[in-house]
This record gives sequence, structure tokens and C-alpha cells, in this order.
Amino acid sequence: MSLWLELEQARRGDSRPLAEVLDAIPWNADGLVAAIAQRHDDGEVLMLAWMNRRALEETLASGQVCYWSRSRQQLWRKGEISGHRQRLLSAHLDCDGDALLLRVEQQGPACHTGRPSCFYNELDGERLRVAVSRPI
Repeated sequence: MSLWLELEQARRGDSRPLAEVLDAIPWNADGLVAAIAQRHDDGEVLMLAWMNRRALEETLASGQVCYWSRSRQQLWRKGEISGHRQRLLSAHLDCDGDALLLRVEQQGPACHTGRPSCFYNELDGERLRVAVSRPI
């Protein structure tokens, strides 16, 4: 039985060793898993990025969120250049282990455009509408 099927039957407070869980994550062909960053206090979804095992391990150990940059093919420590860091408050795996939800304290905007969230484009009927202006 897979770890994820076992966890479906688990009770509150049951636990597994981290190494066992990381081994069981169904990393994609590039060794990545989707990671959603959510602001801890109001629940706003800030961004979606990717993590490899090393980025996840670093994030859990340091408390500062680290992603894998697919375009640069290297670890990307959120805010190391801009100062717009994400401090990890909690990390959650979904029921089958193929997506992460990171509850974070966001310093400054999450999006590289300067907007608070990367999800500023709204699909509205037959159009895309920009719902949040760029800061001046």
C-alpha cells in the first residue's frame, strides 16, 4: 500500500519520518512538485512555483522559502535579490502528495511585476482582464 493510501486512513496526530515522505512524493519527470504560496493571514494565493527535493529540504530547514527556477535551472531563494522574502509558517502536502501548499509571511509583493500576487489576470467571459494595476 502506498504511503498516500495509508495516510488516507490515518488519524490526527499520526506521523511519518520526513525522509519516507520525501521519497514517496511523486516528483514529475524533471524531479519537481508544484508549490502554491498562500499568505497566512488572509489566505490570498500569492504564486505558484516549483520545488525539487533540495529546495523543499532547504525551505523546511531554514524557514525561508526556496524554489527551483525552471528557466535558470537553479535554486531560487525567494527575495534574495528583491528583498521580498517568504518566511514559511507551515507546509502541507495534498492527499496524494503531488502538490504543496506553503503558508507564508510575505515581505513586499510576491510577483516580479510588483503586484501583491501573481494572480492578477482575471478570465472574465471571453476576455482576460487585468484586475490589479502595477505599482508606479
